[in-house]
Amino acid sequence: MKKEHRFLAIDLGATSGRTIVGTLNEGRLKMDELTRFDNQLVSRDGHVYWDFQALWGKIVEALQTVAREHIDIESIGIDTWGCDFLCLGADGTVIEQPLAYRDPHTLHTMERYFAQAMKADKVYEKTGIQFMNFNSLFQLYAMREAGNKALSQADKIAFIPDALIHQLTGTTVCEYTVASTSQMINPYTRQLDEELLATVGLKRSNFGPVVMPGTHVGTLKDELCRLTGLRPVDVIAVASHDTASAVAAVPALSQHFAYLSSGTWSLMGIESRHPIISQRSLELNFTNEGGIDGTTRFLKNICGMWLYERCREEWATDGKQPHEELIRQAEASPSFRSIINPDHPLFSNPTSMTEAIHTYCRLTSQPVPETKGQTTRCIFESLALRYRQVLDWLREFSAEPLDVLHIIGGGARNQLLNQFTANACNISVEAGPQEATAIGNIMMQAKSKGLVDDSQSMRTIIAKAYPTRHFSPENQAEWQEAYGRFLTIVNHLEPQTTTA
Repeated sequence: MKKEHRFLAIDLGATSGRTIVGTLNEGRLKMDELTRFDNQLVSRDGHVYWDFQALWGKIVEALQTVAREHIDIESIGIDTWGCDFLCLGADGTVIEQPLAYRDPHTLHTMERYFAQAMKADKVYEKTGIQFMNFNSLFQLYAMREAGNKALSQADKIAFIPDALIHQLTGTTVCEYTVASTSQMINPYTRQLDEELLATVGLKRSNFGPVVMPGTHVGTLKDELCRLTGLRPVDVIAVASHDTASAVAAVPALSQHFAYLSSGTWSLMGIESRHPIISQRSLELNFTNEGGIDGTTRFLKNICGMWLYERCREEWATDGKQPHEELIRQAEASPSFRSIINPDHPLFSNPTSMTEAIHTYCRLTSQPVPETKGQTTRCIFESLALRYRQVLDWLREFSAEPLDVLHIIGGGARNQLLNQFTANACNISVEAGPQEATAIGNIMMQAKSKGLVDDSQSMRTIIAKAYPTRHFSPENQAEWQEAYGRFLTIVNHLEPQTTTA
């Protein structure tokens, strides 16, 4: 009986991509990065596109590397960001490079859609998805309004990972977790809603069949086998939305947990056995996205390390300081000198993030941060307090007590922020793994091959392979007082409309 099983994860993010070989050997998991490459936006004719052909070229190169290095992979899985899609012709060819969610063509589209096509509360009742202007529903509506030629010629609409699966196998599917980000999926039936499709001029036949995570789609096409030197390797529709794959890798050993996928953006939520759609969830703009094993990822987007990353870019003009030095300066700075709401519109995409923070502090009658250390501490403390607010809301909805918060993703390395999060939320924090998305991708392939039974057996393997770092709450009185200040600022003192 074969002991070692190898799988290839293609993990594409909004700025870079990579391929990873995962090896499962008698319940032991090992991950090895194979290739890494940039994922660059292309500006043309006033629009912003993804360079899909360049991404495809990098994937082909990775497959050739697998063959050249004689790596015996059993299957391939792909995960990417959500919402974006390609238009495919009747012959399966890509008609045009896909528009990127950062393209401004959807600005104010939601308002027009709600006024002309369907009311907001009905859309949320149908989908349970939070309202963001770049959701696929609004992208398609904007494209119809503009008479987009690719859309008018499209036979099929394929979300990014589904389009790549089509390139690999020739088969078109609609994987559930990534499709759920579109705001066109009914979370109860787990099928595309035909009434919503009609509002953007589409039919059910314009999409492939909806498939669940772990579905075997096909094998590498003959021409790809000849091009790469690989045999007809199986292709699996994993949890194709990157956050769905990341949550699949949460090393929780019970169901009494919340998760925080921490990176440029933070996604905080719970796993639920059913969608949670109510007036309250609509008011708080929570979302219900597809998960593994029939679960719903009930979560909220939070502006995460975006603020810190933007500040570091500004500080780079006088010599970029190492992250470790900024952390040291933050630790030496006074606590709770200034508090901000990281999700305020001021911080969405300002010309200067440091000046936006200064403006917010002036408007809320707080001291303006004077040093890099004070600014860094302000950001981290404020993020932790925002996490506390969202965790309190999650407790309103959760059917289970939430005893632990699992932090996964790149932010799991930030020990200062992890400790602040434990303090603010008064909860035990377990940090890691950092490479959660790729791990979830690999383990869903293993599950498809029958090597693990369910999400809990997956997580048991992950917990053994990637021990977490524990953070216990500290300084509770001080943090509770700071949380009261945070709520006062957010709920009472904060202006409703401001400009930087």
